[in-house]
Formats: sequence, structure tokens, C-alpha cells
Amino acid sequence: MFSDESRFSLQSDSRRTFIWRASGTRYHQENTIERHRYGGAGWLVWGGIILGSRTDLHVQSVTMTCHIYRDVILEQHVRLFRGAMGAEFQFMDDNARPHRANIVDECLQSEDITRMDWPAYSPDLNPIEHVWDMLGRRIAAR
Repeated sequence: MFSDESRFSLQSDSRRTFIWRASGTRYHQENTIERHRYGGAGWLVWGGIILGSRTDLHVQSVTMTCHIYRDVILEQHVRLFRGAMGAEFQFMDDNARPHRANIVDECLQSEDITRMDWPAYSPDLNPIEHVWDMLGRRIAAR
């Protein structure tokens, strides 16, 4: 199971455009990416995908903590998929601080959930990142 959370802002952005580019490609359109610095009201959305299936989306208005992650995400979502999939189940979450807390590790061990090794700062390897891109485009289009 690949899992991730993303924050969606309810406020408009600062209208600033940040440029990430290779040397010599200044202001090329393909190098211009609008970045939103989230502040104020917003929603944190967590989801998981697995071959042929997905979890329900979990939506909350507060920051993800290790306790919320354990009590809500792992207990109410991941554990159910692990039970259905059996011993072959592997769980992927990123290296966010709430995901690496001792109480989360203890919960995963007690439920016999194997966590995939995942390099830090590697969202491009996680297929669920495309879901957030699609959701963000739909929200922005409204």
C-alpha cells in the first residue's frame, strides 16, 4: 500500500511565482512552477492506494500528529487492508516526523505490518503523489 497526505489550502495564494531552473534556462515557461505557501485555513487529506483498491480518504483540519496517525490512520485504515491482504502486505509511508515516532513503530510491530524502506525526500517515487496533483487541479479549476 502506498500512502501519503497532502494539505489543501482554502485561501488564495500569495501570487508569488517561484522559478526552479537549470543554468541558462531563465524564465522558460516549462521551468515556471507556481508554489503555494499554505497558511490559514486548509484541510489535510490522507489516502492509500493498493493494486485494484484504495482506502477512504481521511480529511482533517488539524496538523497530523503521531497520535492521530496511529489511532486514526493505522488503526482505522491500514490495519484493515493488512488483514485483508495477509502476510504479503507491505506498507509505504514517507519519512514525515509523525510517521517515525516510537508509538507508530510499536503499533506497526504489534499489527505485524511491514514498512517499506523509503528514501527521504522522494515523492516522485510514490504513485499516490499523482492523486494529489489531480485533486489539486480539480480544486483549482472550481
